[in-house]
Amino acid sequence: MRHLAVATFSSLLALASVAAQAQGDAKAGEAKAAVCVACHGMQGNSTNPDWPNLAGQHAPYLVKQLQAFKAGTRKDPLMSGQAMMLSEEDMQNLSAYFAAQTPK
Repeated sequence: MRHLAVATFSSLLALASVAAQAQGDAKAGEAKAAVCVACHGMQGNSTNPDWPNLAGQHAPYLVKQLQAFKAGTRKDPLMSGQAMMLSEEDMQNLSAYFAAQTPK
């Protein structure tokens, strides 16, 4: 029984960590997203198959990808340079904004 309680607590702690990671200010993210629109389209709905849609993506996923571009573990000539200019707060805010958009 104790093992089950520890496992349950660990799972809840992990979920809380993911939720905390995805806490961003969508309004602030919208203000930062002007640069993103050039490739990813208005509100994150890309019209070019070379660039993915960001609208409706899960915020933790978007944060993770931006962190990977900034760290160099994921590479793309355009995105790596863009991510280098973002703070952790910027990443959270942008991710919250795009997660709140409706995919088209």
